[in-house]
Amino acid sequence: MVGAGTNSTKPSLAGGPAIILVRPQLAVNIGMCARAMANFGLSDLRLVNPREGWPRTGALRKGAYAAAAGATHLLENAKLYDTLEAAVADLNFVWATTARERGQEKRVEMPRGAMGETAARSAQGEKHGVFFGPERTGLDNDEVALADAILTFPVNPAYASLNLAQAVLLTGYEWFSAAHGQTLPFALPERSPPAPRDMLVSFFDFVENELEASGFFRPANKRPVMARNFRNIIHRLGPTVQDIRTLRGAIVRLIEGPRVLRGQAPRRRAQVNLPAQVNLPAQDNLGAATAPQAKASTQPIEE
Repeated sequence: MVGAGTNSTKPSLAGGPAIILVRPQLAVNIGMCARAMANFGLSDLRLVNPREGWPRTGALRKGAYAAAAGATHLLENAKLYDTLEAAVADLNFVWATTARERGQEKRVEMPRGAMGETAARSAQGEKHGVFFGPERTGLDNDEVALADAILTFPVNPAYASLNLAQAVLLTGYEWFSAAHGQTLPFALPERSPPAPRDMLVSFFDFVENELEASGFFRPANKRPVMARNFRNIIHRLGPTVQDIRTLRGAIVRLIEGPRVLRGQAPRRRAQVNLPAQVNLPAQDNLGAATAPQAKASTQPIEE
């Protein structure tokens, strides 16, 4: 299964600290960890004494590969170890993840600081790793003692238990940000240039003339503030040249009706004649309240 955000035409990043899962219990969690690693360019997956062995077979394998969502290459290249000591033997520095204070004299860092340090030192040729304990119990004290420092997450103190893949994801995110920078993966497409003043003034004149002809500016003494309200709405949008063209074209179609098809007689524009004072809903006045007026009749619309 391949996720919606995958793109095989782009180069895949690799490297980063080794992700070491100590006695993982669930095949699905191993698959989800692989997916989290692939999201952030981590490629060194190490498994220490998985509860049900590795590589998985049958339904367990199917579950792990489905959860990996296309990051199956990490599962296929995962290294298997009998002990944590063997898994970290080639590393220069390792972090132990834990949500609990262990009473050990070790430096404690959050993922941002830890992965910033790892990125800097990895660039100098060091090999780092992060190990994560089993889902139910986490690392034991002897395993934490093997680490150089502790990595912990700023979470709700009343509910500090993270899913294994969530912990890997948070760590991977901070690694990627530190190693590759926090640049957007894509940007807003190039837009039409901002509409120049003369184009805006022409648009305002056009719309306000049509609104005047339709009897929108009622009562007459409210016209200036209503026109300013309308103009300020458009200014706040920061319209582009194309925006104004689109708005103007849409309004023209609303006024003139459907385009005339070849061979058909042109449709005359409807004319609406309103008396000086009419009752119009307040919401038509762009925030300008209208005083109650005597009811007036309208003249017929000519087509």
